[in-house]
Amino acid sequence: MTVIEHLEELRRVLIISLIGWAVATVIGLIISGFVLEIVLGPVKHVLGAGKPIYFTGPIDKVFLYFKIGIFTGFVLSSPIIIWQVWTFVAPGLHRNERRFALGFVGSAVGLFALGIGFAFFAMPIALRFLIGFGTSEVQYLPIASNYINFVLILIAIFGVTFELPLAMTMLGLAGIVSAKFLSRNRLKFWLGIFTGANMVTPGIDPLTPTLLTVPLIILFEASILVIRALRR
Repeated sequence: MTVIEHLEELRRVLIISLIGWAVATVIGLIISGFVLEIVLGPVKHVLGAGKPIYFTGPIDKVFLYFKIGIFTGFVLSSPIIIWQVWTFVAPGLHRNERRFALGFVGSAVGLFALGIGFAFFAMPIALRFLIGFGTSEVQYLPIASNYINFVLILIAIFGVTFELPLAMTMLGLAGIVSAKFLSRNRLKFWLGIFTGANMVTPGIDPLTPTLLTVPLIILFEASILVIRALRR
């Protein structure tokens, strides 16, 4: 393919992805109230069901639902976006590598969902630590916009970083890295994962990046096994 053809293909991928996101956002806006209840679950679990969540501006609540709808739309459209990414990179792969198409898309969606699920598992632990830190004379006032931003950032970080084994596997299939190389340098990669987790997670507490580091190291080790199995 020429450069112009690559750019046209990239344009097609972006247009289809954006249309998919826009349609999914409409659905996200419709179910935003239901999704908001799910998102508020961790803080309600920590503070107690009777504790209200506050907003400080008259239009903040509208923006809150709009933000939830857009983010939900992105999550719902992620299979379309991932499939479009695959169609863009597939022409550069060998014929025997293209047979992993369904596995690639299925794994990407599954790992993204696993990351979101683990984020909801980790959030009550992190919130309980952060809210309970220090003297009891300083109390936490849950502001809706601040809390929702924290949750959505955490969900996005966990969802994206859980794609690590898929990225490593693709590099392994392309011959850029090998299972032997990854095994020999695993401590360096572990350190890189820990450093990256500290850089991307919100806040300065040590617990939140640790909650991200542990599953990523497990997924990194799993990617070594997958690469070793596929390269036989």
